[in-house]
Amino acid sequence: MRASACVILALCGIMATALAAQTLTSIFSFNGVDGRQPLAPLFQATDGNLYGTTAYGGAHPNCTPFPGCGTIFKITPSGTLTTIYDFCAQTGCPDGSQPNGLIQATDGDFYGTTWGGGADDVGTVFKITADGTLTTLYSFCGDYSCGYGEGPSSTLVQAANGDFYGTTSGYFGGDGTVFKITASGTLTTLYSFCVTGCADGRSPYAGLVQARDGDFYGTTAYGGYGSSGGTIFKITPSGTLTLLYSFCAQVACADGQSPFAALVQATNGDFYGTTMNGGNGGNCAGGCGTIFKITPSGALTTLYNFCADDSCPHGGGGGSTAGLVQATDGNLYGTSFEVDGHGTVFKLTPSGTLTTLYRFCDQTGPTAPMSTPLRVCMDGELPRAGLVQAVNGDLYGTTSDGGIDGGGAKNGDGTVFRLSLGLQDADHQLDRRNEDD
Repeated sequence: MRASACVILALCGIMATALAAQTLTSIFSFNGVDGRQPLAPLFQATDGNLYGTTAYGGAHPNCTPFPGCGTIFKITPSGTLTTIYDFCAQTGCPDGSQPNGLIQATDGDFYGTTWGGGADDVGTVFKITADGTLTTLYSFCGDYSCGYGEGPSSTLVQAANGDFYGTTSGYFGGDGTVFKITASGTLTTLYSFCVTGCADGRSPYAGLVQARDGDFYGTTAYGGYGSSGGTIFKITPSGTLTLLYSFCAQVACADGQSPFAALVQATNGDFYGTTMNGGNGGNCAGGCGTIFKITPSGALTTLYNFCADDSCPHGGGGGSTAGLVQATDGNLYGTSFEVDGHGTVFKLTPSGTLTTLYRFCDQTGPTAPMSTPLRVCMDGELPRAGLVQAVNGDLYGTTSDGGIDGGGAKNGDGTVFRLSLGLQDADHQLDRRNEDD
């Protein structure tokens, strides 16, 4: 009996080690023709596949600075990628260019936005079926007649009322908007930023999240009361905006600066997010960014200061343009692109303890022929988008650069990766995400 107990304990020890292990696998490398620079987060559809976009690349070389105007792709959890749509098939890109993230709506189709292209080359809202049939629902125009909406740079959210809500960054005129659009394409501008000296914020690069109270919460990258460090706001479905917090409220922007990512509401009811700059971490001019928590009433707590230095606590990792995701273990997971490095994946407890799980470019590849040996980040580098937890429990994400380009002579054009942490299966995740949307 004692021997059997030892065997059982030994097996339990092996299982515990296996469960505690963390493995990052690059499951796909882009090569330009199939897309370049996946900058938006993936999402898992009801068919079990992951869907995403690349900002550049594809079959139609009509865009600058890189050939190709972006793609929509499907990838299986094991890494088989299929290009569903190549943008800018026609001169002038009436179908849009440089797509942002996608969502799957309650009707089963996918909805998204493009940063450029459309009738006036300032962005679109589109619908696309799983087999690749794209319909442009709306083309932004960037003048008073359409509320100065231009340059949407984020993912839509489908509200409980069935309509879609989003933001425009306002890159030519105006300073950004919040809009509502129906599934048939009727768009209403709910709010235009910078109406009073930009105290309300400007340039909302991130999308919105509909909270449990029914209102939407979001961020602006710039502007704010008494500063230009960005804001956190709440807006009702009808368009009444309340400013919750202005960054740079502390000396030297110790509370953070420039939130470029969307918020996530955790199970405790609070919101979590990141800033690209500010904070009091070392080795970055103006701060390396922060991770923060904010209550629905606007009380902000800085949980972590990025520092972009290997000697920093928890392995460093500086700067983040990506939002966080709360996994089935209750912890928050995210990515940093590291101002002076190649990027990381990290875990954060709701109370603020950060652990670096993976540092990119820890692998090397072939050298460029007839030239100085070139370091190739075969595992990818510079993750600029957030993560998604699939129903198998693994986390999936993208890097905007690195990978193998086919010949291996230079860095590739970004990757899709899987991070296995031994988290429990997440069979309820899709339902929970749909409820959140």
